[in-house]
Amino acid sequence: MNEIHRPTAPVILVLFISMLLISACHLMDTNNMSSLQVVEYVDLERYSGKWYEIARYPHKFQEGCVGTQATYTLIGDRLSVLNECYEESQPGKVRSAKGRAWVVDRETNAKLKVSFFWPFSGDYWIIDLGDNYEYAVVGHPKRKYLWILSRTRELRDTSYERILNRLENQGYDTSKLLKTGNE
Repeated sequence: MNEIHRPTAPVILVLFISMLLISACHLMDTNNMSSLQVVEYVDLERYSGKWYEIARYPHKFQEGCVGTQATYTLIGDRLSVLNECYEESQPGKVRSAKGRAWVVDRETNAKLKVSFFWPFSGDYWIIDLGDNYEYAVVGHPKRKYLWILSRTRELRDTSYERILNRLENQGYDTSKLLKTGNE
């Protein structure tokens, strides 16, 4: 993934519309926000770095993506975000999107907002995290979005199953997860 391509106009349009929809949904109904539990505390320095996507809820703005990875860089009190994936197959054309994230709950650092197109932003809540930051689970207060991330390209089946159990206890429908892997 050394070569990074600028996003094409259709990719930018899809991402823009997706973030607009996320923001609109967030504004329409915020009643369930308190019911999703986040982790106790996130050390943003430890959270920074490269993460590989293991599984996600399917959504339009990642359609056709394989081998997805996200790189977070702490800059002051914000995170720079670089999402990259291959289009359809590995190796292949790389699709990327740059954004930024900021903490909205300083007590835990687990509730963030992420934006790829100002002024639109979406909720990025860290709802599960390995003791050694070896995996992370990112959700949305309405449970419309979900990502399981790992520091390695694969996650042990036992760890994955424990994560799924905790997600079900949080009200997520794990049957909707698309296991994406990063072989």
